[in-house]
Amino acid sequence: MNLTTRVQLSAMMFLNFFIWGIWFVTMNSYLASIGASGTEIGIAYGTQAWGAIIAPFIVGLIADRYLAAQKILGILHIAGAVLMYFIYKQENFTGFYSLLLPYMILFMPTLALVNAITFKQLTNPEKEFSFYRVWGTLGWIAAGLLVGWFAWGGKELGNTFLYAGVSSGILGVFSFFLPNTPPPKQGTSVSIKEILGLDALKLLLNKNYLVFFIASTLICIPLAFYYSNAETFSKEILKVNNAAGYMSIGQGAETLFMFLMPWFFARFNVKKMLLFGMIAWTLRYLCFGFAGDTGAILVILGIAFHGICYDFFFVTGQIYTDQVAGEKIRSSAQGMITLATYGLGMLAGFWVAGKIVDAYSVNGVVQWKNVWLIPSGIAAVIAILFFLLFSDNKSRAASNH
Repeated sequence: MNLTTRVQLSAMMFLNFFIWGIWFVTMNSYLASIGASGTEIGIAYGTQAWGAIIAPFIVGLIADRYLAAQKILGILHIAGAVLMYFIYKQENFTGFYSLLLPYMILFMPTLALVNAITFKQLTNPEKEFSFYRVWGTLGWIAAGLLVGWFAWGGKELGNTFLYAGVSSGILGVFSFFLPNTPPPKQGTSVSIKEILGLDALKLLLNKNYLVFFIASTLICIPLAFYYSNAETFSKEILKVNNAAGYMSIGQGAETLFMFLMPWFFARFNVKKMLLFGMIAWTLRYLCFGFAGDTGAILVILGIAFHGICYDFFFVTGQIYTDQVAGEKIRSSAQGMITLATYGLGMLAGFWVAGKIVDAYSVNGVVQWKNVWLIPSGIAAVIAILFFLLFSDNKSRAASNH
């Protein structure tokens, strides 16, 4: 691969996650400043889940069969730039949500598209992909540091949507100059079952995979608490106007553990790796719950646990799914688990998180200890059941190839 292509792919990943990271983390604070309730904030974050549910239709129907991936990436980002501008103009929740939902439906497919464009250029994806994917994490970190540097707070956070729109427009135009990635299934027929990954449902006949599948879906409920409330909580406990810069510590830890994953895989089996991730979720929320008014160290430690929470569970889960599915239904299996986790699981999680925050809010003051102990307990129960019901039977997984 020549240097120009390397730079293009790295810049693409950086910008795609910068666009998402600059507004997503602080959206809760912005919505609270315009009078949104905890339930409404949860619903707003749930647009990510709706985007994940609908994304397979866009990627499976259009990008895989009719348009080159870089072209549809450009179209989606240019349309997203327009929507972001109008989101920036909104000052009430109803108008904000009516634009955010279509925006996220357009944005979520870009996560699969940037991967497809990158994989097309690689000769050894297992060794090369992490180099490009890490630029996405660096983009998210840069977004958090930028927001922290401006120290935006309250309604000023509306500026994040303007910056996201400008960045989306830049990436939209830039996408048309990316390496060509033609539709891999052009001219072939397609079924709704294939698009949604439902032909991978037979994997659920494998008892261990069924346990993993259910655990993956349920663990997204406590995960949603972090995405929708951690920034507001951290700002309050750390006593800073904007905690976005501190939140980037989580992505820094994610980057570190992503590079360490091969070392851990050489020493631990799938069950232990997944359990490490679930236990980390429990510990993270315990740190938050007992942080109190003087628990800055516990808050930062809880944020840093993001690296273990995400990498050990989701990255391991993607690899485990690939092993169990085999070549014939590999793509369908990944689509199915993504639909269940980032779609259904996160949708339920954001709704539950919003309800819990409202239930433990008194005169606008959130009783954070009560809020955080609930997802900690949920994660602990899931971990215990997973430990009792799942066995890392590698020979059985191999038999499904």
